[in-house]
Amino acid sequence: MPPDLPGPANALGSTSTDELETIRPFMWEIRSISAWLEELARSRADVLGITGPQWMILMAVAYLGKENGVPVNMVSKLMHVDPSFVTTHSKLLEKNGFLRRKHCASDARVVQMTLTAKTRKRLASLAGQEALDELASDEFGVNGSSEFIAKLAAVRRRLEKVYRESGSGLPKTKRTSVRNDAT
Repeated sequence: MPPDLPGPANALGSTSTDELETIRPFMWEIRSISAWLEELARSRADVLGITGPQWMILMAVAYLGKENGVPVNMVSKLMHVDPSFVTTHSKLLEKNGFLRRKHCASDARVVQMTLTAKTRKRLASLAGQEALDELASDEFGVNGSSEFIAKLAAVRRRLEKVYRESGSGLPKTKRTSVRNDAT
């Protein structure tokens, strides 16, 4: 734990359990990683003259990139934002030549987004995404990264379920036990 932050026991004003000593620092590290990723997105977006969220839309389209395009709702689910947010920003990105938007041939309600050739070229010239990807790979290895990602996804799904079931936050009910399915 960083020396400038109080331990969980001091921060809570009570005696912590071994579990709190493990989980709370984990949650703070995840928040910190998220903040750094957002900062990196903002700095890269600045180079292109777009916003951080617009950069994330471009990255989502590149990541999900299908030849026929990526539906707005798929990007909104990945980014965990409302589809109208993606629609609004993707229209601005289209206006500035970063994206192409077209209606799906089989369902006109669905808008498919693709990166323009100009955008692909500009993203390639920025480089560095591979270096970010390698950070995780170097730290965990390929198999370790896959396992860690699966565990993070499981935590996310459980948090989403708790949020949905409680209506707005963590329930005030009996605590559930933590399962470790990797035996």
